Amino acid sequence: MSHFTRREFLKTGLAAGTFAIAGSLPLIAQRRTATDMVTLGRSGVKVTRLAFGTGSFSGQVQRQLGQDAFTRLVRYAYDRGIRFFETAESYGEMHKMLGVALKGVPRDSYQIMSKVTTRDGVSPQQKFDELRKLANTEYFDIMLLHWQHTPTWPTDSTRWQDAILEAQSRKVVVSHGASVHGLPALRRVPGNKWLEVAMIRMNHKGKSMDAEVPDVPEPGNVPEVVSHVQEVRKQGMGVISMKLAGEGTFNREDRQKAMKFAFTNAGVDCVTVGYKNSAEIDEAIENLNLALA
Repeated sequence: MSHFTRREFLKTGLAAGTFAIAGSLPLIAQRRTATDMVTLGRSGVKVTRLAFGTGSFSGQVQRQLGQDAFTRLVRYAYDRGIRFFETAESYGEMHKMLGVALKGVPRDSYQIMSKVTTRDGVSPQQKFDELRKLANTEYFDIMLLHWQHTPTWPTDSTRWQDAILEAQSRKVVVSHGASVHGLPALRRVPGNKWLEVAMIRMNHKGKSMDAEVPDVPEPGNVPEVVSHVQEVRKQGMGVISMKLAGEGTFNREDRQKAMKFAFTNAGVDCVTVGYKNSAEIDEAIENLNLALA
């Protein structure tokens, strides 16, 4: 027969008791972080909650870094766990600069979102191929119709919507959506069957957000914007938020509040922030981690 010392008995009893108690309790949910992969609604595309934006003042901030400094910044973000990069046709040289910055990085380890200007007199397929060549990528994970700012955009952009679907059939685009500006345009997002992803401006102060007239200096209508975000999320759309720093006007406290507001009050899936140095990347990760805590 085995003989236990008092010390061994207490250790064994304590371990068994701990196991019994732990077994009766629900598992603690894993903490969410800025660099977790999340699925953007029915698009099925998985991205990190925090994206690397290249459009600060239409890309001016990022272009002024120069290619070498921009490449180092992109690689720093990648090493910190940010694997979602977004750019737009209207951001000047940013497709090309991003393609250079990501050269040699395994393509299946990150996602790229591009935004196309829906102008007349342009071949959509040629434009998609031009942007792919500039970005040095075979495909875009997300292609958005950029700057949809009228209440008639769903019908006005039909040619581009059909072209994106064709591009998806060619496997040069994986999913699609629109970036909207102004309440009249935003009100056409809920119930839109074509949209898989919506890019919507969001912060707690309404700075550079949607109002009755697009892109006016007055504060946007925060409650209405939030209500539309919550509605489209219920409908299965993925929501990417922008303008979290009030177009560069917020201090640290407001940047933290804006991040928390976007995820806690509005319930967005993902946010994109433009950076000019590694400290801003570190701060954005910290702010989002705090918002999710």
